[in-house]
Amino acid sequence: MTTAESSTAESSTVTTVNVLIADDDPLVRVGLSVMLGGAGNLRVVAEAGDGAEAIRLARQHRPDVVLMDIRMPVMDGLTATETLRAMSDAPEVLVLTTFDADHYVLRALRAGAAGFALKDTPPPEIVAAIHRVAQGHPVLSPTVTQRLIDQVVSLQDHARRRQEAEAQLALLNDRERAVALAIGQGKANAEIGAALYLGVSTVKTHVSNILTKLGLNNRVQVALLVHDAGQLANDR
Repeated sequence: MTTAESSTAESSTVTTVNVLIADDDPLVRVGLSVMLGGAGNLRVVAEAGDGAEAIRLARQHRPDVVLMDIRMPVMDGLTATETLRAMSDAPEVLVLTTFDADHYVLRALRAGAAGFALKDTPPPEIVAAIHRVAQGHPVLSPTVTQRLIDQVVSLQDHARRRQEAEAQLALLNDRERAVALAIGQGKANAEIGAALYLGVSTVKTHVSNILTKLGLNNRVQVALLVHDAGQLANDR
């Protein structure tokens, strides 16, 4: 997990973020609830012990962010993430894991999760990560994304994904592809604008068009797509 990008991301007024915790370990839920409750500008609105309960409680409480464990009974966090992100008023999902190379994490990102945090991450960083995803910013650096893909995707699957990713990127015009590449490099909107000589509002419009054309939920998925297409490797 990284919070370095926050220095370049657009500033916004800090407001109370409603959080739902989904983890099958009651001790983990209690620990997270106590920790987040002390943050002042975060409010835990519900706790779930499995994915199905997380979906039910999310519909009831409408949290801004769901802290989602992956391995849970009844319904795992991956299936729950897919369901939550398909909701009309979808909460952001921050995956909690004990493994930074867990293949389920990569699948969760493809399902629309905004990023992941290790369970042993220092509390201030988890709080910062929650605020970032609540503001629509990913908490996954291109370096971590590349390491995940390199560790869990087979060569055959990688080749297939590359073909599919190249076909998707071909749907974009030249300017949109340049913006998508910059997103894959981890650049914030202001940095993209400076590099491409565009206003921030114009960059935001391009990002919105990219998400719509490619049927994606967030910038993390754009970064994964750019990596799958081999564009980051070509740029280095």
